[in-house]
Amino acid sequence: MTDEAPGVQAIGAFGLRHTVVRTRPANSPEESAELQDIPLGALLRTLVVRRGEDDYLFVLVPGGRRFDWPKLRAHLGVKRMTMPDAEEARAVTGYERGAITPFGATRAWPVIADASVLGHETVAIGGGARGVNLHLAPDDLIAHLEADVADISSPA
Repeated sequence: MTDEAPGVQAIGAFGLRHTVVRTRPANSPEESAELQDIPLGALLRTLVVRRGEDDYLFVLVPGGRRFDWPKLRAHLGVKRMTMPDAEEARAVTGYERGAITPFGATRAWPVIADASVLGHETVAIGGGARGVNLHLAPDDLIAHLEADVADISSPA
């Protein structure tokens, strides 16, 4: 693993204060949080959601929580959304499933972060390759990505 992961390159170019944490690829969110020495809730998974044709968004959901479709639909005021398959997600983000991040994606899709991310001093988000993680302040993450913060998850 090198600093050549696209997410690492992108965040470095933006000048955001961050730390790159490399681990072996984890088999679960719990294992990933343990390997990174962070609370499970500080580990953010980046999901890609399709609102319509060529209309996607990134959804940041903390470990230990599950993405809540009705909450997201209500927040966005839409009736239908879907998750793209792995091939489509790669085509619209440039990343393989399990390594998706808004940093360095092929397009700057809108970002919605679960409100619980603000309860942590540091959060971890993918760096664009399995086992490559970016640790940064949630306020910096939200501000840089111009993320919409909303209650969009439920306890797992």
